Amino acid sequence: MIENVFSKADVADFKLWMEWAGRFVIVTHISPDGDAIGSSLAMYHYLAGKGKSVSVVVPDSMPEFLSWLPSGDNVISYKEQKDVADKLFQEADVICCLDFNVPTRVGNVSTEMLNSNAKKVLIDHHLDPGNFCDLILSRPDASSTAELVFQFICALGDYAEVNYQIATCIYTGMMTDTGGFTYNSNHPRIYHIISFLMKSNIDKDAIYRNVYNNYSESRLRLMGYVLHKKMKVFPEMSTALITLSDDELKDNNFKKGDTEGFVNLPLQIKGIKFTVFLREDVEEGIIKASLRSVGDVPCNRFASAFFNGGGHKNASGGEIHNSGAHIHVAFSSLLVCMMLGTIFCNACDFSEELMDRVDRWTAPLFIIFFVLSGAELELSVFTQISVVVVGLVYIISRSVGKYTGALVSAKAVKCEPTIVKY
Repeated sequence: MIENVFSKADVADFKLWMEWAGRFVIVTHISPDGDAIGSSLAMYHYLAGKGKSVSVVVPDSMPEFLSWLPSGDNVISYKEQKDVADKLFQEADVICCLDFNVPTRVGNVSTEMLNSNAKKVLIDHHLDPGNFCDLILSRPDASSTAELVFQFICALGDYAEVNYQIATCIYTGMMTDTGGFTYNSNHPRIYHIISFLMKSNIDKDAIYRNVYNNYSESRLRLMGYVLHKKMKVFPEMSTALITLSDDELKDNNFKKGDTEGFVNLPLQIKGIKFTVFLREDVEEGIIKASLRSVGDVPCNRFASAFFNGGGHKNASGGEIHNSGAHIHVAFSSLLVCMMLGTIFCNACDFSEELMDRVDRWTAPLFIIFFVLSGAELELSVFTQISVVVVGLVYIISRSVGKYTGALVSAKAVKCEPTIVKY
């Protein structure tokens, strides 16, 4: 017997909706991955099997490497078919929100989705779900939203409705959101579900090939470029960073889905426990961030602190808004170490004790740091009068600013004359 995370009471409202609702819209997040599409199409086939009118809407576009999924060609792109999608939302009886926890994750779709008078159900496994649906079914400990859709169908008493199409979509979602069952996949329940899905005659080996061995030549060449030129490894921090600018993506004939899984590549390096992948998206005016970690490294805290994002402990994401301006994405080792140090001090319970022990080494470390930094200084630039003038103006202005600021502040708070003077 498969352990179910949903009770009959959890799905009672939806069961009532099923009695009168005829038109359903399923919506998932921006840049949909295997779990988003897999869970959405599984729900699509389930509802269609019940005689309902069903549509799947994605904010941008359907990933090419997932187009082989059953009814994948029926997915509606809001970006390309806005008028059609808007009408579907306006006429919907029920909207199923899958694999996202807050409306901002669906971009421009959120306006029509929220304004619709339809009943709304959220099925998701991300932390901190927003309160924008009539029925919220959130289970952050689940491997994937696809797993939850399976549990949802079973809680409705429809085990027998899980056919080949539904099983294929669910397995795809579970497989992709666990990296081929290599992380967040230790619960026995997952494999009980897989055993059940196999009874629908799905070919798990073919599914794997369709997802992971179905990329374009340009995607492989882009991966080679990333590994050779763009992957920075910081072994002292057990960390790796990958960055790709919009120009670099264009030079490598980038298509949606081509960078899927790139963030996981550095984790194959011995000793690397945390990876960050930053990709510039000029069209949306943002830099998309993907983060992965292993063990007890909480990459979701890093995503929340620096990338306006979140997610799971070992897999999360976020974004940085850049106002549409073109930028070249790159981090110096100094900046990376500063950011990681900030996260460490705020996230680890024993950071204060460790920092007290390390503090005795502060002086020699500073000496080494400034000597090494000074060694990279190009002294030849001081032969240019303009550089010397700018430098002197900067130093004088900074000194005057600091002195004046300290003096005014000291007088403003009425410090003692000695403090004001010095």
